[in-house]
Amino acid sequence: MRAAVIGLGVEGKKAFNSLINHGWDVYASDLNVNVDLSGLDIPKLDMELIKRGDSFSFINSNFVLDIGFTNPDEIDDCDAIAISPSMWGGSFASKIVENGKLLCDVLTKHRDLFTIGITGTNGKTTTVHMIKEILENAGKKVLVGGNGGGGFEGYYDLILEANEKDYDILLVEVCDMTLDFANYCFDFDIVGLTNMGNDHMDVHKTVANYKNSLVRFFKDKNIVIAYNQDFKADFIDSASNSIPYFESQEELQVFGEFNRCNAGLAAAIAIELKIKKSIIKESLNNFKAVAGRLDVYPLNDSLIYIGKTDNSDALASVLAENNFYAIFIGTPRPHEKHRLDILDEVVKYNPEVIVLFPGLDDNFEVAKYRLNSLNYEGRVEIATSLDEIIALVAEFSHEEAMLIGGNGQDVIIDIQERIRLLSQNCN
Repeated sequence: MRAAVIGLGVEGKKAFNSLINHGWDVYASDLNVNVDLSGLDIPKLDMELIKRGDSFSFINSNFVLDIGFTNPDEIDDCDAIAISPSMWGGSFASKIVENGKLLCDVLTKHRDLFTIGITGTNGKTTTVHMIKEILENAGKKVLVGGNGGGGFEGYYDLILEANEKDYDILLVEVCDMTLDFANYCFDFDIVGLTNMGNDHMDVHKTVANYKNSLVRFFKDKNIVIAYNQDFKADFIDSASNSIPYFESQEELQVFGEFNRCNAGLAAAIAIELKIKKSIIKESLNNFKAVAGRLDVYPLNDSLIYIGKTDNSDALASVLAENNFYAIFIGTPRPHEKHRLDILDEVVKYNPEVIVLFPGLDDNFEVAKYRLNSLNYEGRVEIATSLDEIIALVAEFSHEEAMLIGGNGQDVIIDIQERIRLLSQNCN
């Protein structure tokens, strides 16, 4: 079998790797000559490189990778096509669907599985992992994946994996930017909404547009939403059935009111699936924070809160939990100006120190300009390396608490691991 992968963003790269790992031959292309190819499992040996002006091709025995152009004949010769979710709704995607060549229409076994979707702005990954632990503790074989940024494999990997092995339940993290795409690819039996927050407004443009995307996604579905969810009436009108959830009252090892909400959603879905309450309770009591998500470590006299908080609502929910002497913020990519809103929340909180570190990019000048425009008068530090971050953490470790968050999950995981080791050795 041969597949085409069109677009090499996060999901496209995951699709390419998954197809290769599942034994497919692959044709892949991206029109952007400067596309980041890191994360692609392409061998350095036995590969031919062909340059054509600004464009070029990598050719191997089981794949062809065209950068800067797309060969329509290669696409036509493929048995299935994987497109970037960002292309959904365009004429090219519509033509692929019309021809029945989208990978989810060629391989359809995943649609026979009981499927749970978790969407929302914040808390998706934690909620998915909570549900996964509950279901596995109940003896279910669970296939998990979805949103490429969630720390697991992407949508297409779910389709390929479900086609080859037997599972009881398919658990999908659905990014709020890919709702229509995921709605077409999967047959959701139940969908949970964590929350609606101020993120991806470069795509949604307005909260009303985001709400309308969710209304479409929820149409005729069994949904689980917070008892006090904004636009609750609109969502209930669109759904076939709605179930409210409340903050969990269990003893959790993860901290924060937001995680009590995540646990409440996980429990409500598990109850709907008739999982024993004793299994739900034990699973939530023993659940530990997912790597890169917010966790707390003691160091000397301080508590260090660390985890990805890459939008203003996520950050605000953490800032409400403690008094932070210093706040470390990972910077976004230069074009993601909307993510600089997190600095507005930091300045409103007014910590003694703000430390900027390279999260998704070393976008320091733009971040410093934002801080100046907000008239922040405290101390500002720039930490360009992990060692510099740790040195500042040590300096502030006799204050009550500090927060390390912002953008850059991979960077934050590295910092988190170093802090964890320091905490173990010093306490």
